[in-house]
Parts: sequence; structure tokens; C-alpha cells
Amino acid sequence: MARVYNFSAGPSMLPVEVLKEAAEEMLDYNGTGMSVMEMSHRSKAFEEIIQSAEQDLRDLMNIPDNYKVLFLQGGASQQFSAIPMNLMKNGVADYIVTGQWAKKAYEEACRYGKANKIATSEDKTFSYIPDCSDLPISEDADYVYICHNNTIYGTTFKELPNTKGKTLVADMSSDILSQPVNVEDYGMIYFGVQKNVGPAGVVVVIIREDLIRDDVMEGTPTMLKYKTQADADSLYNTPPAYGIYICGKVFKHLKKLGGLEKMKEYNEKKAKILYDFLDASKLFKGTVVAKDRSLMNVPFVTGDKDMDAKFVKEATEAGFVNLKGHRSVGGMRASIYNAMPMEGVEKLVEFMKKFEEENA
Repeated sequence: MARVYNFSAGPSMLPVEVLKEAAEEMLDYNGTGMSVMEMSHRSKAFEEIIQSAEQDLRDLMNIPDNYKVLFLQGGASQQFSAIPMNLMKNGVADYIVTGQWAKKAYEEACRYGKANKIATSEDKTFSYIPDCSDLPISEDADYVYICHNNTIYGTTFKELPNTKGKTLVADMSSDILSQPVNVEDYGMIYFGVQKNVGPAGVVVVIIREDLIRDDVMEGTPTMLKYKTQADADSLYNTPPAYGIYICGKVFKHLKKLGGLEKMKEYNEKKAKILYDFLDASKLFKGTVVAKDRSLMNVPFVTGDKDMDAKFVKEATEAGFVNLKGHRSVGGMRASIYNAMPMEGVEKLVEFMKKFEEENA
């Protein structure tokens, strides 16, 4: 069977080149006579894999030397607890709630200290990013938290909030490596890798060294302390070794393509094809305020649930899979991460035009 165009919000498409390379090395990685899946995480071969993955990520993102890179488990959702446990020194944090995942992170933080919701776009089903130029930042806040790109609702921060000097923490699970990032704007960036980087099961934390402390919240599990993981170079226990190996291949692949400036150009062109069609269409319409649109996740609707269902069914049959919107918003959503080729978006738009003509 031919490969489909997979518009899933995650786990999502990986670069075909990377998959082919991994397939070739499945039974014998680099002359070791074994698969990376079978390899000891303490071996010389794996040490080289994890170290070069870290170096390639540092190169791609220009990560300064005073930031640690940690390859962890538990997905992004585990960080919802780890962040307040490690960073809530005064027991206070400010959260900007622009979608489901930021909301879950906020609710989790409420269990560990005083979490303040200082801005939200809940009033309009998270279809925009609130003005964050002058927020009521708490005087004793340990950090300000954002979800940089909202997978479900298709919004993204084009400008960072004014944190008035407080440490900014960002979940970048769904737009990491899609464009350049100035790491120094953040105290911590983290991302689950299953959208733009690798297979599910790895979460990467990029954290400034002064935020890695021993005096964390009482009761913080040893495994969830950033210090435990940083001191052990992400090898405190057996890491998700195969997932890290694939991430490393994706980092190399992106470097070969020309880095994050090139990815940004490519992603902007790709998203424009779809947004231009939605703006001109009489049947389909985008659900997000134009200035806050994501380059990665594009939600759209016809305004008729039966028509939406018909579209999803026919698109799936035509090889455009996982276009059904998140259950909380309905409609459709095309996730067009780094690995989605331009051709995939062009063909989807062709299909949508044809569907519109037949169902006008």
C-alpha cells in the first residue's frame, strides 16, 4: 500500500529519509551487530547517539552553554507537575491559558501552589491569543507559563508575553524546530517529541542552569527533579533509547535541510497554500483569528456536522488521513508539521476544491 498523507496532530509523520535509514539499521546499528532497541544505554554506541543528538539540537537552536538539555520520559503531561515542583520557590506562578494543554498545566500547578490565571482566551473557544503586553504579573511569581502553539485550536504566540522580568516557561510540543527560537528569552522550554521530532515517549527539557536546584518542593519524586536528571546526563535510569536515536536522526536531517530559518520559510509557504484556500472558500472556513494562526495546526469547518463527517470520510478514502478535528471542537484539523511535504498540502487543497464543487 502507498503511504498516506498523515495530517494527525501527533504522533505524526516523520521524514521518509529518516524512516528508511532507521529501517536499514534495524538489525545492525553501525556494526554493533544489534539494533538500538537492544542496546545497553550504558554502552559506548548509545553514549555516542545521545551525545550527538544533544549537540545537533544545540546547533539547530543555538542553545547557550548555560542551558542543560535533558532527554526524559513521561511525555509533556508529566512536566505539568514537574515544573511547579521544581520551580515554585515562592509557591506562586502565573499561567496564560490559551488552550486545552495550558489549561491542564494550570490545573495541575494549582495542586502544588498558588497558580494564577492571568490571561485566557477561553471566552471565544481559544480562537485567539489574548493581548499579553501588560499583564497583572504577580510580584512574587516564580515563573510565567505559556503553551507556545495550540495544537487543538490552531493558535500561536507571534509575540512573547511581557513577563516584567519573570522567568518564562514554554511548552513547545507542537511547533518546536518549525522556526528559529531565541532560547535566552526563556528560562525553560520543553516539548513532547511526537509531533515534529520523533516517536512518542520522549520529552526534551531545555533549562537554564540557575533553575536547576536541590531545594525543590518537599515530596518531589527523585525522578522528577531536574537536578537528578542533569547530574546524570539524562541517564539516571534507562532512557527511551530508541526514541532518542530517531530524534537524533531528525535533528541531523533538519541540519542537512539548512536549519530552522529554512524550515520557517518552508512552513510559511506550506501554511499559506491552505490558509489562502480557506479564506477564498465558500464551503470551508478557518476558525482562528487571522493574526494568531498557527503554521502547524490548521482547524477548519463547513458549519454543518454532517458535511464535516462526509468530508472526513471521503478524504480518508482518498489517502488524506486523521483530518477529524479534536473532539472538543469538532470540524476538521490539518496538522502540517515539518515532515508534511508541500505536495501533501497542495493535494489536500486540490481535494478540498473538488469536494466543494461537488457539495456546493
